[in-house]
Amino acid sequence: VVSSEVESTRSTPFSSQPEAMQNDEGRIVDLYLPRKCSATNRLIPAKEHGAVQFNVAQVDENGVYNGEFYTFAIAGFIRNRGESDACLNRLFSEKSLLTFSK
Repeated sequence: VVSSEVESTRSTPFSSQPEAMQNDEGRIVDLYLPRKCSATNRLIPAKEHGAVQFNVAQVDENGVYNGEFYTFAIAGFIRNRGESDACLNRLFSEKSLLTFSK
């Protein structure tokens, strides 16, 4: 036997209104936020499985992670063309994460 309290909190399986996504402050937010390629600024579609996204950590002079990071996203078509390495070198250089001095 299911109590009436539990029964009243259940949602119907085929409700006509989709439930809205809320953040911790109670604001309604979108369910999907599209990503942009860091190299080309093109939108990365949700169904693109060749795209990658990764975080590069900031470390102090002792090599200890300080809680900050940079996020990079590379679209699949850049990876297919074999240009992701050159694009990442350019992006790292712009953020002063990589130097080309000898």
